[in-house]
Amino acid sequence: MTTLEVRGLTKRYRIRGSGSLLALDDVSFTLKSGQTIALVGQSGSGKSTIAKILTQLERATTGDVLLDGKPIPRRGRGLRHYRQQLRMVFQDPFASLNPYHTVRHHIERPLELDHVVPRGEVDAEVRRLLELVQLDPTQTIDRRPHELSGGQRQRVAIARALASRPSLLVADEPVSMLDVSIRLGVLNLLADLQRQSDLGVLYITHDLATARHFSDEIMVLHHGRVVEHGPADDVILHPKDEYTRALRDASPDPEKHFAGTDGGRA
Repeated sequence: MTTLEVRGLTKRYRIRGSGSLLALDDVSFTLKSGQTIALVGQSGSGKSTIAKILTQLERATTGDVLLDGKPIPRRGRGLRHYRQQLRMVFQDPFASLNPYHTVRHHIERPLELDHVVPRGEVDAEVRRLLELVQLDPTQTIDRRPHELSGGQRQRVAIARALASRPSLLVADEPVSMLDVSIRLGVLNLLADLQRQSDLGVLYITHDLATARHFSDEIMVLHHGRVVEHGPADDVILHPKDEYTRALRDASPDPEKHFAGTDGGRA
């Protein structure tokens, strides 16, 4: 089992002529293999800042991120191993895929960099990953991103994230840029992959209804602070914080939206 620990994470951005902006304030949580935690909050609450720190696109001002009890290495083989274990699905599939490269190239690249399979098995692994995300390899493998729909592009992005066989996945608003009609299919795919591969998933969203539907726990972030954290049903049905109640009241009724599901889960 892989365990990611976030301890006392704080992030300040310097603003020229205005001092600094506190984006994260003493955030702590633990994510384990096989678990999904939803990180919920409005725009500017600090959700994406957490994602950037976890993926080492930015560094925290203070606090620690530990993988299986060890701090993230700053460089070298240790950092490469960490990045292989934790992958990210970005919000915008239109921007996260290079328009000049084929689907094959996007998925081959991490396979080759991380030496996931022998060179002679790379093509077969690309095709397996495309099938895993419910895309027909014959029809998609040699296409470029602009030849695919938004949902197909995000499925390619998910396949690319899974190519290194990570233990943890950060999904940053993975369906917010997609048409409403195809969002549920992509979220169900993520939920299926999480169960099949025993992934730990940090699901970043502003939508409490889907957070409850797809997550074991919900963590509510407001102005960079965690104001509520607990089992998904408890947070939705019995919120303790005023901000959580406001978010819930502004969302579609989760009881009606997911009526008939098994405990609200996919």
